[in-house]
Amino acid sequence: MPVEMLLRDTYVWGDDPPYQVGNGSGDIDWHSDPYKRPSWYMWLHSLRWLGQGVRAAATGDRQALTRVMAIIGDWVRDHPYSWKGDVGAWESTMHRANVLICARQAVLSGLGVQRLPREYEWLDRALLDHSRFLIENWSGPWNHGTDESIALLGIGCVLGRSELTDHAAKRLTEAITVSIDPQGSTNEQSIGYAMFSYQMWGRAVTALRRCGFDPAPVIEVRRRAAAEWIALATTSAGELPQVGDSIRQRPQAVAGTPLEYAATLGRRGTRPARRTAVFDAGYVFGRTGWGETRPFTQESTYSIRFGPARQLHGHEDHTSITYTSRGRDILIDPGHSGYQRDQWQTFVRSQAAHNVMTIPTAEVVRAETKLTQSLIGPRSEYYQFADKPAKGVDRTRDVLVLKDPDLIVTLDRGRSDTDQRYETLWHLPPDQNVTVQSATTAVAAKPGDRSKTYVLQVPYQDSQGGDAITVQKGKTDPVQGWYFSGRTPREPAPVVTFGRSGRTASILSVIAPVGATETVAYSTRTQGSHFFLDLTVGSRKTTIRVASDGRLTRLS
Repeated sequence: MPVEMLLRDTYVWGDDPPYQVGNGSGDIDWHSDPYKRPSWYMWLHSLRWLGQGVRAAATGDRQALTRVMAIIGDWVRDHPYSWKGDVGAWESTMHRANVLICARQAVLSGLGVQRLPREYEWLDRALLDHSRFLIENWSGPWNHGTDESIALLGIGCVLGRSELTDHAAKRLTEAITVSIDPQGSTNEQSIGYAMFSYQMWGRAVTALRRCGFDPAPVIEVRRRAAAEWIALATTSAGELPQVGDSIRQRPQAVAGTPLEYAATLGRRGTRPARRTAVFDAGYVFGRTGWGETRPFTQESTYSIRFGPARQLHGHEDHTSITYTSRGRDILIDPGHSGYQRDQWQTFVRSQAAHNVMTIPTAEVVRAETKLTQSLIGPRSEYYQFADKPAKGVDRTRDVLVLKDPDLIVTLDRGRSDTDQRYETLWHLPPDQNVTVQSATTAVAAKPGDRSKTYVLQVPYQDSQGGDAITVQKGKTDPVQGWYFSGRTPREPAPVVTFGRSGRTASILSVIAPVGATETVAYSTRTQGSHFFLDLTVGSRKTTIRVASDGRLTRLS
């Protein structure tokens, strides 16, 4: 934020207009919350908005130094230990501690002295209060706790307090084994936060070394595993799927890691050895290739979620699929609406915001989802998942992902002792217009684009009622059909719904991206206990067998 705004006690965060939070002399109203946004309020208390002023003060700008120290001093006076009762002040403690460390150095540099002048000795007392808070209120082994440990390490280093640095180093060494597991999965349950976690632990290594510690080898071992994990998650468009609390973003092209190849679309680095991977934390990542026989961006990539119940930055997204093909998103996750506890956050975290079979008539529960079968072949991958996502309801999803032709087949089955409504949802990008051609077929396309997507529900076991296929977009009561990139305002986005009612449901879906002039057709047949789906995708044909236990197999 420019120093000129700082001198007017004016604060700005995100897309909201600047707001004068003080009286123009550094006396701040720390209860300011004009936009009713938790993040706005938390970052106000972080003091990170003083950054440009701190830099100017370090170069000798006395006006900037006076205002920065006035604002910091005002915060300290208005928040005697402990400030735990104020959630914004609490959550921002580690960020504010880092600002205090930088401000302390700015005083020394700006005034050209080696020791703090007496008039600024209160800064060291404030830092000790922050260190006490960080020890007594550690958030645990996830991103908040790691940032807290890095800040505690910094305070100890600056003040020469070995009891603080030793405590922080021990906490970091123990936390890495929970924050990132041996396979590279983060405990955040978010692909976006996986990238953040990788970068954050890099900062931890740098901080430890600068403070004279030799980082525990396990930190770099887990970071290398995380780099491969993120590379495998990266789509053929060079982006991270918006799984969990994730904004639309590209991964960092870290030289010497698999991330370099994935983030540069295969232009630099070494190609990862694996094409598909299943992680115990509940992630499946797969792709048709890394650009060996077709351009990198023309490969198809997918993610599937399962595993432990939702926590931290996770969503109710078990069995959900994201899919990228033909150079564009095909199936999306509606994204991350932010940290405001409102109807939008409730929506994006709900089952209804994901590509899953939902049971809107039953009470949703946080459930563990198990991967019960899998088979990886050269031209297809098969997975079966099972869980209890709502009270009294069993759910199974079988997934078959094909290469040449690139498409996804799913079989969703639900069972309950009482009548329920079962709905399989397919969330499509906001630029798609959907045309329902029949009770079995919807086609999505962006006007003028070179591709389109067939979304099919193939008649299988259940009879299809008049509401078997519907499309929703931009609804507010209940909320449905929205997309959040994290960078732009929410956008209406179409959702194709396949519905059934009764005690059981079996919904067989096909997601087939094709060229703008191509078509998809199918026929079905039954032989004994097996059901066969014969698909014609453009000029290519393939046959899928559905076994009585739901297993999907590519035959040709």
